[in-house]
Amino acid sequence: MTSEVSGSDAAGRLVRPFALTGGRTLPSRADFTLITTVTVVDPPPDRAPRPQPEQTRILRRCVRPVAVAELAALLDLPVSVIVIMLCDLLEAGLITAHPPHPVSPRTPRLDLLQKVRDGLGRL
Repeated sequence: MTSEVSGSDAAGRLVRPFALTGGRTLPSRADFTLITTVTVVDPPPDRAPRPQPEQTRILRRCVRPVAVAELAALLDLPVSVIVIMLCDLLEAGLITAHPPHPVSPRTPRLDLLQKVRDGLGRL
């Protein structure tokens, strides 16, 4: 009986991300990379749709700028799922996305590289 419960838990974890994206497997935009930072729009637009519970969790984490990879690690969700949900939030006007800063080969921004390294280490 214990193996059945653990088996259903495993199956539930596989279905959950699929359910969070409404069955979508591809993002509607190609704007997001692992180091794109997102920030919540405050105040939200007047006509913004009410976010789903998982979207609300994302919005709470985006009060300060946060990288996509870090957000996925914090919420324990696959990056692909986070990106699809971020596309929905961006299109609803609830977040802003900031592309990564270009790094010059001659003068790399060590602070940015350290943040990426730390974020990947938390994955």
